[in-house]
Amino acid sequence: GSRMFAEVPKKQLVKTFVSESFLKEKANRELLGKLPYETVTDAVFAAMADTQTPQGILAKVRQMEWTLAEILERGKKQQGARLLLLETIQDPGNLGTILRTAEGAGITGVIMNEETVDIYSPKVTRSTMGAIYRLPFVYVKDWKESLLELKRQGIRLYAAHLAAKHSYDEEDYRKNGFGFLIGNEGNGLTEETAALADCYIKIPMEGEVESLNAAVAASILMFEAARQRRHITKSL
Repeated sequence: GSRMFAEVPKKQLVKTFVSESFLKEKANRELLGKLPYETVTDAVFAAMADTQTPQGILAKVRQMEWTLAEILERGKKQQGARLLLLETIQDPGNLGTILRTAEGAGITGVIMNEETVDIYSPKVTRSTMGAIYRLPFVYVKDWKESLLELKRQGIRLYAAHLAAKHSYDEEDYRKNGFGFLIGNEGNGLTEETAALADCYIKIPMEGEVESLNAAVAASILMFEAARQRRHITKSL
């Protein structure tokens, strides 16, 4: 789509395909500028695209590559790491929404276990609305060891957990680096992962609802941390 194409870092762009009808619009031609592209018929483009109503532009883009060490170093340069730690998130729409929201909330990196849905699946990529190009992320092979490394680096781990005694807005996220642990949509965090948390937190709810959608819960936590950090900035 045009929006995602406009967001692509040009050094990552490998090849661009457009439909014949796409080129009829002046704005579309301006979007392409002087970039090389290949034109195909509308019928061929429809077969290439994975959506029922393709927008007429499709790009092959090199994957972004980050390491855990690079994400941690980036956090140090931004007044402490602000991390989202995702365990076995399975819904593509959830993951895409989480990334998009994480960028907006000032998260410095996203760390995922290998069982989390592929971030490069088309639905996830589109759902990020370009955040996939800008927000560092990494899949780690050894989930437990990676979390232990974060703790050794002084990053405090918070688990969204039903057993929590403290509300999420009673904690202080301003002083040190932190990571929010978000679990699988159906089962939550595994016991092993939850045991590594430094603190359990909960989102108080009324009615008979027991839990929230993973993306919604993550958003609430991230923006509370962002709110607290804005308070620091204003105080300075």
